[in-house]
Amino acid sequence: MAKTRREFTPEFKREAVALLESSGRSQMQVAAELGIQPSMLRQWRTVLMDGSPPKRPAGLPGLAPTSPVASPSDQAAEIARLRRELDRTR
Repeated sequence: MAKTRREFTPEFKREAVALLESSGRSQMQVAAELGIQPSMLRQWRTVLMDGSPPKRPAGLPGLAPTSPVASPSDQAAEIARLRRELDRTR
């Protein structure tokens, strides 16, 4: 049985990085909670901070560059939403 490659939306990637940045937990802990590899989370954070996607072979979806800076109130709202979603998932 062949494994299929999971694809994550740009929104999920941004939220995962926001959770990592705001939670104070380690990359390993956050990645385990989200069910992803720590290297994926590290790559998404690098892309969001640099604003440029890493070099990828043609045809593979990348992460659209977004502004990594959000207002503190936006960040707090996003953190609350992510925590609710995580609790629901658990």
